[in-house]
Amino acid sequence: MKNIQKVVLAGLIAFSLTGTVNADTELIKDDITTSTTWTADNVYRLEDQIFVLPGATLTIEAGTVIASDTGVGGSLAVTRGAKIFVNGTEENPVIMTSTDDVATWTPDPNHPSGGDPKTGTWREAANEWGNLTIMGKGLISASHFGGIPVGNNTKDPSGLNEKQMEGLTDPVNALYGGDDDNDDSGSISFLSLRYAGKVVGLGNELNGLSLGAIGRETDIHHVEIMNNVDDGIEIWGGTVNLKNISIWNVGDDSFDVDQGWRGKAQFIFVVQGYSVDGDQGSGIGDNAFEIDGAEDSDAQPVTTSTIYNATVVGNPGDGDGGTVWRDNARVQYRNCIFMDLGEKLVRPDGDDGDGASGYGHNGTLSFEDTWNTDFTVTSTVNDCEGCSPGDFNHAETLYTVQTSGKLAEITDSVFFRNLNPDAYTDSDAVGVTVSGGSNPAKNNVVIPGFDAADAPIVSITRGEVFTSTSEGKVVIPVASIDPRAANDAVTSAGSAPDDGFFTSVSYRGAFSSNENWLKGWTAADAFGLTVTDAAPGGTPTPTAPEPTPTPTQTAEPTPTPTPGETGSLSELIVNPESQGKSFRAKVVTVTARDENGSPVEGATINANANGQRVRVSPTSAVTGPNGTAQFNVSFGFLSNGGEVTFSSGQINSKIIQN
Repeated sequence: MKNIQKVVLAGLIAFSLTGTVNADTELIKDDITTSTTWTADNVYRLEDQIFVLPGATLTIEAGTVIASDTGVGGSLAVTRGAKIFVNGTEENPVIMTSTDDVATWTPDPNHPSGGDPKTGTWREAANEWGNLTIMGKGLISASHFGGIPVGNNTKDPSGLNEKQMEGLTDPVNALYGGDDDNDDSGSISFLSLRYAGKVVGLGNELNGLSLGAIGRETDIHHVEIMNNVDDGIEIWGGTVNLKNISIWNVGDDSFDVDQGWRGKAQFIFVVQGYSVDGDQGSGIGDNAFEIDGAEDSDAQPVTTSTIYNATVVGNPGDGDGGTVWRDNARVQYRNCIFMDLGEKLVRPDGDDGDGASGYGHNGTLSFEDTWNTDFTVTSTVNDCEGCSPGDFNHAETLYTVQTSGKLAEITDSVFFRNLNPDAYTDSDAVGVTVSGGSNPAKNNVVIPGFDAADAPIVSITRGEVFTSTSEGKVVIPVASIDPRAANDAVTSAGSAPDDGFFTSVSYRGAFSSNENWLKGWTAADAFGLTVTDAAPGGTPTPTAPEPTPTPTQTAEPTPTPTPGETGSLSELIVNPESQGKSFRAKVVTVTARDENGSPVEGATINANANGQRVRVSPTSAVTGPNGTAQFNVSFGFLSNGGEVTFSSGQINSKIIQN
């Protein structure tokens, strides 16, 4: 039996006219060796790396709060052969967080924590406690790490490969991997993980939720990661499926995969930002989806997965890729939204920069060929030796998730306001987009311009610009968002198969036009970060301008002219009130006037952007009866400035960002 010490939370007991609650905190100091239940009438504090050992089951009741002391580094790890049941509900989620988070909750004498868990304040913070790690017996491809062989692991899917989980200090209880893709580690529902990532005794950081070799019989849905210092969710191999996942302001990759994951995911919501002032990857968000295939890249199993209905809201400052591809990963993204990315929509990374060999190694498919190869094609490089159909490691058993299409694809998706000059360079090369625009053959839509009224979500408001002190990385955090589908996201061309896991829905992105499943159980909701701004399916609320320097004009503004008899073009006027501010520049109105001050109809106005991340669309427009033409302009938060020149013949006017 484990030893649990109970202490009274003096100072956290709130008094009211109706009386008091004597809340107890249970200090969890020892590993869990027998089946145990944590109940909602206590608060639990992890004092160390706590392991649920083989044969034991930990059950956590709905509404239970696990709040560990900030800085201690307590974490929870479920070993192979153990199980966890997190039984949260929408009304009463399970919350794993720090005592500093609880301190921001509105006092509530009727809750054992002393506060109302559906309140709180977002903080620039992370690394305040450990994380939740679950380890199972699924197949992994872990023959190498950092280019160095791992123990006796092999490149073929023998079912004998195992590896120690990163961030855990116990070399015996921290092993994951095996030969059972149907392994059952329990279930998780309505779980909010906040301000995590601290490791006891090691130099590396922990992810919000770490899943090593988890089998498909494990159920995981409605999980939130808020403000982790490292990745949001990282998956190593196995076949676990995930649904209704919210990942917000993590300090590295939002959804990270390694070592041959062959599962499904649907309704994935990613908001890139930052958790603490640190390097990119240790506080400043990196990639949204970072998918590695296998280690080494010619090993098996290789990541072969399908993701439906993801909404990715990037960091348009210095965020990295929307989808990053490494080591022969094979992923199908369908019915998704990718918007406000700081870098590329598709970013081939070749290898993980960690000694692996990349696409095309040892006779495997090249990156380009992976996008043109049918889902039925499996690799013969390092496949199972001597196995037969029906065996656990035969290709027909290993690779069952993809049921149509190509091994790698992004289809039936919407892309909006991805303004990096190379945002669509590689997506063009593999046919996701065409010349930076829509590809009807793939049912992919690139929304032109960046007017908030055209956004694929109802609304988004960004807060003050943050710049990291170590690297000067720019983050434009999301202050509030209504992520429900709007405009081109309301209806999709196709839908997920009704296969017992996927839900067949006919919209793009993680939310329908009339439901926000973040409400009621997430920190995002408690902190006021998710809102409902408009009637379902209605007109999106315009994005608030960013608090950044206002561009200066080289032309004097004048009132909008009235139509009249026109002569030759004499001047171009840039309307400062419509031009917006920095990255979120709205529509810029350019007015052509003759020598009498009358509007000139039919004048061709050319627009030329000059400077890093300066963008203008369209590059040419013709003035209407009132002498005006409109352009979308963005300056992208530059330190070295930039300009946009509007010209017609010898007449020009500029917008300058200092």
